[in-house]
Amino acid sequence: MDKKIGVYICSGCEIGDAVDIEKLVEIAKEKGVSVVKTSANVCGPTFVEEIKNDIANEGINTVVIAACSPRVKTDIFNFPGCIVERVNIREFVAWVMEPKSDDAQMAAQDYLRMGIVKAEKTNLPEPWIGEDLSEEILVVGGGTSGLSAAIESSKAGFKVTVIEKEDKLGGWAAKWYKTTPTKYPFTSLEEPAVFKMIKDVESDPNITVLLNTKIVKTEGMPGLFDVTLNVAGEERVKRFGTIIAAAGFTPYDASKLGKLGFGVSPDVISNVDFERMVRETGKITRPSDGKTAKRVAFVLCAGSRDPEHLPYCSGYCCAASLKQAKYVRDINDGIAYVLYKDIRTPSQFELFYKELQNDPGILLTKCEIKEISLGEDSSLNVDVTDTLLGDELSIEADLVVLVVGMVSNANQEKPDILNLQYRQGLELPLLDTGYYPDSNYVCFPYESRRTGIYPCGTIRAPMETYGCIQDSIGAALKAIQCMWHYERGIAVHPRGWEKSYPQVFMQRCTSCKRCTEECPFGAIDEDEKGTPFYKFNRCRRCGTCMGACPERIVSFHDFSIDMVNSMIKEIEVPEDDEEKLRYLAFVCENDAYPALDAAAFLRHRFPPGIRFISLRCAGNMNLVWIADGLGNGLDGALVLGCKFGENYQCHYIKGSELCNYRFGKVGETLDRLGLESERVEMMQVQISDYVNIADILKGYVERVKEIGPNPFKGF
Repeated sequence: MDKKIGVYICSGCEIGDAVDIEKLVEIAKEKGVSVVKTSANVCGPTFVEEIKNDIANEGINTVVIAACSPRVKTDIFNFPGCIVERVNIREFVAWVMEPKSDDAQMAAQDYLRMGIVKAEKTNLPEPWIGEDLSEEILVVGGGTSGLSAAIESSKAGFKVTVIEKEDKLGGWAAKWYKTTPTKYPFTSLEEPAVFKMIKDVESDPNITVLLNTKIVKTEGMPGLFDVTLNVAGEERVKRFGTIIAAAGFTPYDASKLGKLGFGVSPDVISNVDFERMVRETGKITRPSDGKTAKRVAFVLCAGSRDPEHLPYCSGYCCAASLKQAKYVRDINDGIAYVLYKDIRTPSQFELFYKELQNDPGILLTKCEIKEISLGEDSSLNVDVTDTLLGDELSIEADLVVLVVGMVSNANQEKPDILNLQYRQGLELPLLDTGYYPDSNYVCFPYESRRTGIYPCGTIRAPMETYGCIQDSIGAALKAIQCMWHYERGIAVHPRGWEKSYPQVFMQRCTSCKRCTEECPFGAIDEDEKGTPFYKFNRCRRCGTCMGACPERIVSFHDFSIDMVNSMIKEIEVPEDDEEKLRYLAFVCENDAYPALDAAAFLRHRFPPGIRFISLRCAGNMNLVWIADGLGNGLDGALVLGCKFGENYQCHYIKGSELCNYRFGKVGETLDRLGLESERVEMMQVQISDYVNIADILKGYVERVKEIGPNPFKGF
């Protein structure tokens, strides 16, 4: 569209005390904008109304606000149908530089020019909306989590199909005798809630249940998932909008716990076997001779929190062991020994724990298991050490129960759950613990690394029944939200409500496969010839493909290689002042940018020669920007990305790591230019680094100053 730009400059919030506003007005006029206005209260209702009048009466369709951070007042500076560009001269200039200094003035002028050219290069996005979108939700797994997700989705008015690989619903929860308390005063055991859930699901007209069913393959994308199902030997294809993965867990194999006595006697059993015995017979007996077990020892963390077995806590075991100890008291009037490393009974389970502590027939002790052996009279001896008092004890028991943890069904040798037709594999990726990871472990629970697929319950993390129900509600809400977004052509988190999507100039594509290999979400596939093509509803608009592409053919309506290059060219580089060096800093909008804002709020001083450019993600970083920037005389370039690793903080999973990998090639580029590679650095920054980010920037500037000015200055 033909741009008619209005520039609105704020002098409030100390901006007018830091820079000459009239000089900024002159800069805007030099850029040929249609309207330039100033105010001490640009965000005030009176001035906002004036902007709206300019839009209505002067034909302004592109608004540039030179004021505060774009992270604030987004609701105020929202003008539908107009391009809105925010120029941050408060946090990046007024609050972090010496007032009325040449440095502050030059920075404000650079940022204003950069903002205007960015607005010139921006286009209003047009959403991509698929045809024949489905609103039905597929729930994989008919246990507590899957049933709860189906019920909640149905309540919201959506059609649901639940598939279960077994011949009946309920999963492990249907095999329990009783469950831990969920109602005040949290002292009495309850009937498993799963049976009512099964009845609710089977009688719900919105819910279809398919038993003896597995997924053969899952193709497509959110709104257009075409899933081939094997239903009792018959294949059928059905389209779904989103998928909730609730395929559950498998108990850890107790036969691997020989060190804890499994195999010494048939009277050493797992907690799963114990629960089955009570449910099926209503009795607690010794498998060896059928006699009543009056003394039962429960060994907690059997294989859990153990690097040789399960390195994690399974969450449910402590409360479940207390429940089973109560069985011993209620059914046999026996004695229960609860032997634990630590008792973990969060929330209401603490009241249940205290109730059982007061039972004289339930004996709890913190200890380490030394040995479990067979006694002379076929009883079992449990020798323990490292008790709270430092004593060693020997406990004689009729029955020993090894309380084993959970293993996610995703962490089996052949999971056979989703069978995704994605480049990245048939199933969702796994954490080191074997569970499905969230898209971002802090910000986006339930969001998996495959858009539109939401894991919940014990396939996502070890948890007890109540946790599964709460988890499934969250997953159902995310699945519904995803469908709502894609019906409108807008992205899900992290860039929620984003209408823009990748625009690719395929005529220049060399089929190098970098975009398909680096896309964190599997949004780019290849045809038979190896040419990439997008499945846009999988895309989360991170721009990693833009950073990966050596041909620079990927862009967005509101973000492109050319746009950033044009912004870089607007930075004035003093040619004859060796003290005033200029540096580019590309910053992740999710962690580094908020850290800069927070540091500015505390009035920490930033090096005045740095010019910040916000990126969707560090993975968005294309090396051509560094080459062009340094080739134009800038003295250095810095990228501030997120933390790497298992507990990554990147909102796009590994964008920061990909950027760091690409930086390995920067040296070659700079060598060709005759420049030192030390001028360019990649740093990991998290939001909490706001306390020292100014020092991080100063350290970088000092290192570049030691190298000296860019020899390309003035060319």
